[in-house]
Amino acid sequence: MAEQIEIPYIQTELYRIRHSAAHIMAQAVTEMFPPGEAKVAIGPPIEDGFYYDFELPRQLTPDDFPVIEKRMRQIIAARHAFQRREVSAEEAKAQFADQPYKIELIEGLERGGMDEYGNPVSEAPVISFYTHDVFTDLCRGPHVEHTGQINPSAIKLMNVAGAYWRGDEKRPMLQRVYGTAWKSPKELEEYLWKLEEAKKRDHRKLGKELGLFYFSDDVGPGLPLFTPKGEMLRHLMEDYVRETQTRYGYSHVWTGHLVKEDLYKRSGHYDNYKDSMFPPMVDENVRFRLKPMNCPSHMTLYKEMGRHSYRELPMRFAEFATLYRYEKTGELNGLTRVRALTQDDCHTFCTEEQIESEFSLNLKLIREVLERYRFTDYKVRLSLRGEGGKYVQDDEKWTKAENALRSALNANGVDFFEATGEAAFYGPKADFMARDVLGREWQLSTIQVDFIQPARLGLAFIGEDNAEHTPVVLHRAVTGTTERFLGVLIEHFAGAFPVWLSPIQAVVIPIADRHVDYARQAAQSLREAGLRVEVNEGGDRMNAKIRDAQNQKIPYMLVVGDKEMEAGQLAPRLRSGEQMSAVSVEAFIAKAKQDIADGV
Repeated sequence: MAEQIEIPYIQTELYRIRHSAAHIMAQAVTEMFPPGEAKVAIGPPIEDGFYYDFELPRQLTPDDFPVIEKRMRQIIAARHAFQRREVSAEEAKAQFADQPYKIELIEGLERGGMDEYGNPVSEAPVISFYTHDVFTDLCRGPHVEHTGQINPSAIKLMNVAGAYWRGDEKRPMLQRVYGTAWKSPKELEEYLWKLEEAKKRDHRKLGKELGLFYFSDDVGPGLPLFTPKGEMLRHLMEDYVRETQTRYGYSHVWTGHLVKEDLYKRSGHYDNYKDSMFPPMVDENVRFRLKPMNCPSHMTLYKEMGRHSYRELPMRFAEFATLYRYEKTGELNGLTRVRALTQDDCHTFCTEEQIESEFSLNLKLIREVLERYRFTDYKVRLSLRGEGGKYVQDDEKWTKAENALRSALNANGVDFFEATGEAAFYGPKADFMARDVLGREWQLSTIQVDFIQPARLGLAFIGEDNAEHTPVVLHRAVTGTTERFLGVLIEHFAGAFPVWLSPIQAVVIPIADRHVDYARQAAQSLREAGLRVEVNEGGDRMNAKIRDAQNQKIPYMLVVGDKEMEAGQLAPRLRSGEQMSAVSVEAFIAKAKQDIADGV
């Protein structure tokens, strides 16, 4: 299938609107202070909005936002043109003589190694200004034609936060003012609703409310503690993928938590990931590392299993392995960024001729799993190497891997777009970018083609020609990591998991003490049928018990009173509030099993 063309954000109308709004905000903020007292840094558009960094005489607060927004609306109403002008480095320095951050950026442009945002570039960029009204900024654009093309009712300042200059904690702390801008007030309203809904769905908040996991200072940051209900979720998620992988012909292995550091040096991971590894443990001059990735261990296992023939390939190793990554404290974020993570990793050892068929198998498996979790809106990013020394220098193998991946994507009719600089250090990859119910994009699954590491680690098989060959390795993760995927799922479902995935599927609620024995008997029948059930024997009234079960987002509340006990029935209520007619225990079991099969 033809490659899907994705319009770069920088070419979109929203990019121009937000970029222009950043300049307008910067003008409004600097006008609040005497000339020269406000120091300006950078102000780029970002996903869903924009920001600008300032060094100011005082701390801004949200109380300042109405004043800033009022001035922004005045600037917009004046319909000032955005005028571009190319300048020399000398003229640029003269313009910003009292602005140290701009001077630093100009010097970077002059040297040719940085763009106006301080990002590395391969070519010497042109130095240009954009001016509207009395405000001039160092900028390459693009912008709207004039300020009047921004809808004043579709912009809003969001918050102010601290940000180190150039992201370096040794540099000055600046004030970063965030805003959002849209084409229409309706789009702004929808965006603000999504933000509020996202707060309600925040997995850190829901995880605690639902009693799924906790973080403790006694254990350490980025190291989650899972409750019985949380562990049941993990088990259900992993068991489902394990069973699916087994059905697709994958074999599960186990390779431990510690690995000699030397293995990572030979594979190339040490040079690229040593900053993300925990410090070494030394035993008799041998340095060990907590395992941050599986591939070198799986490749070593392949070697240790003896001499391989082409007849054995493809050979597929899968493992739910706990990995350890030394993420910076400031980058940790609930379950979506942790230091102890469980990866549903797989490595397929195959011939070059088998790449396409193995990719197809992986693709089919990924599609089945994502659909089961109700992720149907996703696209594929073909992640390619970029500039710099991160990537293994072997043009022939890179070209071969990229061509193999493109061919496999096209053969399977997959729409994809290309992204330079997103590849792994050893090869290109196909990343599955899925949107949740709020339209937020998450990278979930990945398939990578690796011609590099197998050769580095001495992997081989005897081919049909009786000569020794190096296998290709496909790296694949379906859900990425259990922890991150669980965080995404909590927000995707707002904690109301499908019946098959709910840690507790039903709670039996006796109306009075005389109904407790029957409630226990009914619950036991449900357990014997394979359902996960609790009995609420507490002293609260029935309505309070129902409310508690709804707050816990349990799919079924099964009320039993005199009528139900006499008839051998249950009176089901759904967490949505819907009340159903009383049914026999057997009939409810049949309904629950059907809901599980249907993925309800």
